[in-house]
Amino acid sequence: MKIGIPSETKPQEARVGITPSGAQTLVADGNKVYIENGAGINSGFSDNDYVKSGCIILNSAQEIFSIADMIVKVKEPLPSEYSLIKKNQIIFTYFHFASCESLTKAMIKSQAV
Repeated sequence: MKIGIPSETKPQEARVGITPSGAQTLVADGNKVYIENGAGINSGFSDNDYVKSGCIILNSAQEIFSIADMIVKVKEPLPSEYSLIKKNQIIFTYFHFASCESLTKAMIKSQAV
């Protein structure tokens, strides 16, 4: 599986969807892990930490979303990310559908999992 970790876009969100050790486990299990350049910096993880774990660094969220079968995020997608989500793409994150009708409708429209 191709797993993508974009940088978080929500204001004041400094976490990253996966640590280098978590990524290493996924790579060891035969997955390809793609992470956006600088995605782990605010969590204390350098791009080099992820490269050592077997990740492939990509330059933009657009590249991450376009290549990945599964997206791993901390926070729900924001409106700027809605159009990047593909049909049947797995979005692994915390969703707050009850508080955001536009997110609910965008996810239904995307036909993501």
